[in-house]
Amino acid sequence: MINRWMIFVACLLLGAGGGWWLAGKDGLTTGLLLAAAIWLLQDSLKMARLLTWLRREQSADQPGVPAGEAPSLGGVWGELADRVRRLLRNRDRQYQDSQARLNEFLSAMQASPNGVVLLDAEGRIEWCNQTAAQHFGFDAKRDVMQHIANLVRDPAFTAYLSSGDFSADVVIPGGSSTPARPVKLSVHLHAYGNERKLLLSRDITALELAEAMRRDFVANVSHEIRTPLTVLSGFIETLQTLPLQEPERTRYLGLMAQQSLRMQTLVNDLLTLSRLEGSPLPDTSGWVSTAALMVQCEQEARALSALLTADGHRLVFEAGPPCELAGSHNELLSAMSNLVTNAVRYTPQGGQVMVSWTLLDDGRGRFQVQDSGPGIAAEHIPRLTERFYRIDRSRSRETGGTGLGLAIVKHVAQRHGAELQIESQPGHGSRFAIIFPLTRVRPSQT
Repeated sequence: MINRWMIFVACLLLGAGGGWWLAGKDGLTTGLLLAAAIWLLQDSLKMARLLTWLRREQSADQPGVPAGEAPSLGGVWGELADRVRRLLRNRDRQYQDSQARLNEFLSAMQASPNGVVLLDAEGRIEWCNQTAAQHFGFDAKRDVMQHIANLVRDPAFTAYLSSGDFSADVVIPGGSSTPARPVKLSVHLHAYGNERKLLLSRDITALELAEAMRRDFVANVSHEIRTPLTVLSGFIETLQTLPLQEPERTRYLGLMAQQSLRMQTLVNDLLTLSRLEGSPLPDTSGWVSTAALMVQCEQEARALSALLTADGHRLVFEAGPPCELAGSHNELLSAMSNLVTNAVRYTPQGGQVMVSWTLLDDGRGRFQVQDSGPGIAAEHIPRLTERFYRIDRSRSRETGGTGLGLAIVKHVAQRHGAELQIESQPGHGSRFAIIFPLTRVRPSQT
């Protein structure tokens, strides 16, 4: 500032000297006025250039986009322009940093597996991620500033929104829900800021399905155990209260043993499923002989056939080329045995059950069980591997089935990288096959 005044005084002295030199004493005043006018004009031009630049900067569309370079000015105005330039640069840097943090935050919410919707104080959509758009059927760009109640019309959500009590969530159908493929969403609102709201949505279709399966599973297990327990309780009460002859007593004890065996088989199958689901996958270092597996399956099949029917079945076992399978001996035997015993149970007396092991042309191995039983309608085949799914419950109880055999087969096949194939037609029998991959099959080493 001192330099500014010194320059002003120097201009005045120079003007006065020039006026004195040109016109003597009479030119002194004129020289002073002319020098002051020139200085003010120059100073005003610098100020005007600075103001013009600042106005262009102020009228720019975005804070981070300057209107142009600052003018190069000297003196006080130059220092002022430099200070303003630094302030604007700091502002632009802060703006860019804020934008970067905002973009990171929005990217994080965009990557969230849950739906996120930001609502203003009026309940209008300010922003939503792609997950929320899929959950509710929004258009993430078109539906911005649309009221949420106009887009989500479920009565339960409308009541939840208007109640103002957001302490718990509400379950509503998803935007893509159909009767054939229902979708369930858990929706929770959270108030924040100036009466704004954060809406979170979560797809709980799988959880709802798992819960329904759990309920069905518990109900089925309870039902399967209750029946033999009822029979056992009745026989025990009969033995305790009535004087029975030895033939009747022997018969009742035999029926009690049969029901006890049925419960034991059910518990063993449940434990087998539990072990399959909770244990690590079998490795490929242990090898099991297919010939030994076929021998064990044949022994069980013939024993069961003799137990179920007087004349038995025509059982044909073709061991095929001697091979070895990589995996768990107990699991493989359980899967193969279940297929064989199922075929024996559901094939009428005198019917035929063919069991074979074959090496396919591409090197894969196939264990196949084919029977001449009643066959299975096409609508039942996709559900055969569900736990406790039965086509004929009365027939299953008569033959001692638990309804878990094919579920065990499916799990064992998956754990060994194999494929379970089922083909059947009513009146033409059924064919069950496990196709083992090339990496788990090799010629016998002995």
